Amino acid sequence: MAVTLIRHTTPDVTKGTCYGRTDLALADSFAEEAAQVLAGLPEARHVLTSPLTRCHRLAHHIAPHLMGEIQVANHWIEMDFGNWEGVPWSDIPRDQLDAWADDFHRFAGHGGESVAMLERRVRQGLDATPDGAIVVTHAGCIKAACAIFDLENGWDTEVPFGGMITLP
Repeated sequence: MAVTLIRHTTPDVTKGTCYGRTDLALADSFAEEAAQVLAGLPEARHVLTSPLTRCHRLAHHIAPHLMGEIQVANHWIEMDFGNWEGVPWSDIPRDQLDAWADDFHRFAGHGGESVAMLERRVRQGLDATPDGAIVVTHAGCIKAACAIFDLENGWDTEVPFGGMITLP
């Protein structure tokens, strides 16, 4: 059986803000977006969620429709962007962004996690996730999983808020 990864719904944050571990509330569109998620849900008995509110709330919304228990899984929390958290991407010094682009997997100059650290954590999360589970998580974790599974777009995978990807 496959594992389905669902990205949280739209957070209540100014567009263009760097956020990873920042615990954000959800936008007023939550009910509408959550209804769309429900319409496309596969069957599952296990619902895992990042501990952040933007995932936890969606997991609690969908779990009763699946008769599944919710398990908070720290492996599925978003990347820690360190001192970039809460800063508009346009305000992050260009030389720091260039350094990240030059060493995408190993850069941690912001004081948080490197992409390689995120990928290792997601790999551990995949190993601990039961077959057929639904995981409510973040774009970074979904991109890491796509890279691990060598899916077509890997790190360039784009998943909209409330979107889902099923891993083989």
